[in-house]
Amino acid sequence: MKVYGITNCNTVKKALDWLKANNVPYEFHDFKKLGGSADKLNEWDEKAGYEKFMNKQGLTWKQLDPAVKDNIKTKDDALKLLQEKTSMIKRPVIEKDGFLFFGFDEKVYEKELK
Repeated sequence: MKVYGITNCNTVKKALDWLKANNVPYEFHDFKKLGGSADKLNEWDEKAGYEKFMNKQGLTWKQLDPAVKDNIKTKDDALKLLQEKTSMIKRPVIEKDGFLFFGFDEKVYEKELK
């Protein structure tokens, strides 16, 4: 299982704490240190649609210049921005045997990850 996120994100911390408490092994991919690949973002888009993981509620989106926001007209525009600003990806991202989930939901984790 692979977990993607940013170590100082509270939601990621909750998820990692849950995984540790439930003895669920994982590999962590830190977006700040390792970035996000175009291939991975395209893969997630194909499985879920970029709208599912493009966080428009966070500070990074809110601080974007309005012209940048207005220029996101296509999937490719959105994925390019997400690759440049990985902190706009809803976190954590969980991948396990075809299962893909964005965020932290203890009920979903109980069902899918234990």
